[in-house]
Amino acid sequence: MRIVMIGSGYVGLVSGACFADFGHHVTCVDKSEAKIAALEAGEVPIFEPGLDAIIEQNREAGRLDFSKNLAPSVGEADVVFIAVGTPSRRGDGHADLTYVYAAAREIAAAVQGFTVVVTKSTVPVGTGDEIERIFREEFPEKDIAVVSNPEFLREGAAITDFKRPDRIVIGTEDAGAIEVMREVYRPLYLNEAPLYFCERRTSELIKYAANAFLAMKITFINEIADLSEKIGADIQKVAKGIGMDKRIGDKFLHAGPGYGGSCFPKDTLALVKTAQDFDSPVRLIETTVAINDNRKRAMGRKVIAACDGDVRGKKIAILGLTFKPNTDDMRDAPSITIVQALLDGGATVHAYDPEGMEAAKDMLGPITYGKDPYEIAVDADAIVIVTEWEEFRALDLKRLKTVMKDPVIVDLRNIYPASEVAKHGFGYFAIGRKPERR
Repeated sequence: MRIVMIGSGYVGLVSGACFADFGHHVTCVDKSEAKIAALEAGEVPIFEPGLDAIIEQNREAGRLDFSKNLAPSVGEADVVFIAVGTPSRRGDGHADLTYVYAAAREIAAAVQGFTVVVTKSTVPVGTGDEIERIFREEFPEKDIAVVSNPEFLREGAAITDFKRPDRIVIGTEDAGAIEVMREVYRPLYLNEAPLYFCERRTSELIKYAANAFLAMKITFINEIADLSEKIGADIQKVAKGIGMDKRIGDKFLHAGPGYGGSCFPKDTLALVKTAQDFDSPVRLIETTVAINDNRKRAMGRKVIAACDGDVRGKKIAILGLTFKPNTDDMRDAPSITIVQALLDGGATVHAYDPEGMEAAKDMLGPITYGKDPYEIAVDADAIVIVTEWEEFRALDLKRLKTVMKDPVIVDLRNIYPASEVAKHGFGYFAIGRKPERR
């Protein structure tokens, strides 16, 4: 099939490359000349394990190309995916659909013959209806079916998620569109990946409800972690104990500094605003949003408390800046708020991240970046583990102690056994566990 992906950001690029890997011909379109030029030069503008190899292989095979011009490829397409950004709208928190509707109008003007237009972007309930209204009123002569097909990709594991999905949700009741979408996903269907067809509005809500539930689960275990710390319980054992219950499951029960990234913060907020507009408030999600916002600043205070309540004039070494490992994404990362709290407290901050430092420079204040954990630890009064990159899981604690001014580790991801750190003479402060003081 001939597929066009409008938007070559995270979702569009991963989806387009994977569809090409299935054997479809895919053109990824983006208005950014710099991005398209980089892709055509073989440079992948985002970090996602395995993506560069898939792009290279499918470009060489002639199944994947890139373009700044939408019209030529859309005119020949069977399916056009809209994968543009839907950021939180400034002022009210609603999802900003400016790019979605602009893309829809450009697509409609260019299509020829029956074409399926699919919203892959995360959009509020009713967006598909509005796109259909635009097509019907502004382009009545065009034969277009509008479909919802939300993405469920985890950054850092997106290729696996796309090729081995839990489910593929497709929102449409149009018989022709159903057949086209079956063909698009036929390679996965042959591997028994479940295609779940439903109404378009139901599909749009599934995406928001899924992300909101996972965000709520993270927030729940974070609150239980705070209680564990107060009463002397161990949150990791609590999480394991409740996660063994199959009704609950062990996923997303890892206490930490709060959720971030490109999805959970904006999607939970957008769901709250949509629910308010329909006079059906989602109180649990409203509270989840508020707790998560407060938690990130609280993590800054936790670091200060571990440094005897004062970081003025002290050097703090930050390990990990991105919102999660295996990505260079800094959007809504907890590190942003934590670093700001430390700077406000008068600390000197040095940081290292395997992939996120370039993106961080536009978001963080006056901090110093280092080449590895040991460089930034020299003369540090504390090390703070913010992102659980693999290379931070086996640090040479003996070496760290020899270079640090004050051997204190604040582990906001609970990646070390407290006894292991304590035996090397460190003060150790984790989430939801009793502190180990020197």
